[in-house]
Amino acid sequence: MSKIYNKLIRDRIPEIIAQSGHKAIVSTLTKKAFVKALKQKLIEEVQELNEAKTKRELVNELVDVQEVFDYLIKELHLSPSEFKKLQTKKRKERGGFEKQLQLEKVE
Repeated sequence: MSKIYNKLIRDRIPEIIAQSGHKAIVSTLTKKAFVKALKQKLIEEVQELNEAKTKRELVNELVDVQEVFDYLIKELHLSPSEFKKLQTKKRKERGGFEKQLQLEKVE
């Protein structure tokens, strides 16, 4: 029985599926479709991060989020150092999360 996924997968997943005795049907995405799929994958991984119950699950999901995040930066043709500069600039303008503030309301 077939199951349809239509989602971005890691490169070794077809091999892992084959080792389990099944056959993965895959296609290669265009650059535009790849960026769209990465954004969808990021949402999927962040949802899984939100559902993580243990530290181990949390760390595992953070690794997945970072992997997708790194590919998005690469597809936007930003170097890690360029991205870090933008991040630092925004932190100087808006602040970080060091104070652990939660906005309750504005009057």
